[in-house]
Amino acid sequence: MAKSITELDQKTFFMSKYKFTTLEAAIRLMSSMETAINNMIEEVKKPVDKDLNGAGRKAELSSIKQTALDCKELIIERQRLEQMTRDLRSDGEIKNQKDYSGGFAERFSK
Repeated sequence: MAKSITELDQKTFFMSKYKFTTLEAAIRLMSSMETAINNMIEEVKKPVDKDLNGAGRKAELSSIKQTALDCKELIIERQRLEQMTRDLRSDGEIKNQKDYSGGFAERFSK
C-alpha cells in the first residue's frame, strides 16, 4: 500500500504555502499519486460483467489489464519521486548526476 505523506511533510507544505518550492510540489504530487493509485487498484478489483460476451468481454479485460499496468508505472514513478524528496531534504537540491530512471538493480549493476 502506498505510504501516506507524513506530518512533517504536511507542515512543510503549509509553512511554505506562499512560497513555491520543488519539495513542496513533490510532496503534493506524491499525495495526488497516492489517491490515483488507490483509485486504479479499486478499478482493477471490480469484477467483469458476466453478461458480456465476445468482443465486449475482451475489451473489458484489456481495459483492466491496461489499468493495472498504468498503476504499476505510477507506483514506480511515485517511488522515484519519494527518493527525490529524500534527496531534497538531505541535500537541499537535486544533483544533475542523480538518475531516477533506473530501478534498484540498475543503479547498482555497474
